[in-house]
Amino acid sequence: MEISASMVRDLREATGAGIMDCKKALAETKGNIEAAITYLRERGLAAAQKKAGRVTSEGVVGSYIHSGGKVGVLIEVNCETDFVAKTDEFQSIVRDVAMHIAAASPQYVKREEVPADVLEKEKAIYKAQAVESGKPEKIIDKMVEGKVEKFYKDICLIEQPFVKNPDVTINELITGIIAKLGENISIRRFARFRVGEGIEKKTADFAKEVAAAAR
Repeated sequence: MEISASMVRDLREATGAGIMDCKKALAETKGNIEAAITYLRERGLAAAQKKAGRVTSEGVVGSYIHSGGKVGVLIEVNCETDFVAKTDEFQSIVRDVAMHIAAASPQYVKREEVPADVLEKEKAIYKAQAVESGKPEKIIDKMVEGKVEKFYKDICLIEQPFVKNPDVTINELITGIIAKLGENISIRRFARFRVGEGIEKKTADFAKEVAAAAR
């Protein structure tokens, strides 16, 4: 099958892969775009895994402000060299991830950061729900495990579907840019701010303290 320039362009826009890689993927998959995307992802992931052990001591602190200044995000994304940190592709991915955080409100970067007490509390809730449903004991553990996986996907940044393209996770997004730029890239930390967040609770708590002291 003849691989047209438009097919290569479409695949490149969808994956961020190089022109020659796109041509090869289309040739290998006989022009099937979806199969070519999978082909490139698989090879991108392999490339990213080889780079995963490299030290990422460079990078940038990026920001995103949304909703008329009501929501803001600061994020640190690391790479291997200052050269890559200054590229348009790297700067763009940092902004995209910051924007995603503003929209999706994750609590942690990855599942390893979730505190053990938080996880155990969730497991206890899920188990109680499973028991209440009357399911057999042998199924309860699987139900809890499934809900825990969903919990991770809800609160861990790298496991969330990217808001601009829900077909890929943030982890897959980063994997794609690793394959494209040829350096290990990692999201180190982030902070999300929303105007007024937590004020209502603190005000209520203060009012209770005052009332208690007046008794």
